[in-house]
Amino acid sequence: MSATASHWVLTIVCTDKPGIVHAISGAVLAANGNITESHQFSSADTGRFFMRLQIEASVSRESFEAEVRAIAERFNMEWQLDVVGRKMKTLVLVSKAAHCLNDILFRQRAEQLPVEVPAVFGNHPELGGLAEFYGVPFEMHAIKDDASKAAFEHMLRDYIKTAGIEVIVLARFMQILSEDFCREFEGRIINIHHSFLPGFKGANPYAQAHARGVKLIGATAHFVTADLDEGPIIEQNVVRVSHSESKNQLVSIGQDVESKTLTQALRWFAERRVLLDGDRTIIFS
Repeated sequence: MSATASHWVLTIVCTDKPGIVHAISGAVLAANGNITESHQFSSADTGRFFMRLQIEASVSRESFEAEVRAIAERFNMEWQLDVVGRKMKTLVLVSKAAHCLNDILFRQRAEQLPVEVPAVFGNHPELGGLAEFYGVPFEMHAIKDDASKAAFEHMLRDYIKTAGIEVIVLARFMQILSEDFCREFEGRIINIHHSFLPGFKGANPYAQAHARGVKLIGATAHFVTADLDEGPIIEQNVVRVSHSESKNQLVSIGQDVESKTLTQALRWFAERRVLLDGDRTIIFS
């Protein structure tokens, strides 16, 4: 990252109280900055205040941080300062399904997604060719038992640290990460899950949905926690279907909505638009 930037993004989370916006505006003014985008939200449920600002200011990171730090200490803020559009280092984990990985890598190459994917790790070899097509290194790590799973997670920890990974994306990665790993990287792992109304669990959910004649299918992107599929929701989408769609057509429709939903969640995260408020998210889209 350049020491001096012209366009910054600042996110803030703290207990809601009078004077926060005035204080932050003063810090921006002191940095000779101009606010180009502003979002804020006060949660009546938790009493917390959330803010995201984009600021044009040709100052060094150190100078800007110094202006913000005094205010952050005064209001006991959690805050982050970053450069607008900086590509966030993203590790993608996959199994055999290609649709989500393909969408992420295509949009990365087309510069439609502010991420940098230095590697794709899979527990099966099938998607190595797809990663190679996009010029991204692929590593296959078979997970057969508890010992190989523990070894895989140990390797992940080392790689995340050495490669500076900021977010981990489970792009239809069909393995359950350990509770310890989920807790260690809480708020940094994004998963995609199919959503049916009503819900279908177990094998062949699309076949179950077709047999029941569902009218809505969709997908949910959420943070991974130690509670399986119970993490804070980032994005959801649904598509209306009818009795005329075959099982294969439902699969195709479902894969499209999964790809769209996961990519949108990743984009918002990479743009610093996702803030956590307990078990739910605040999305400044």
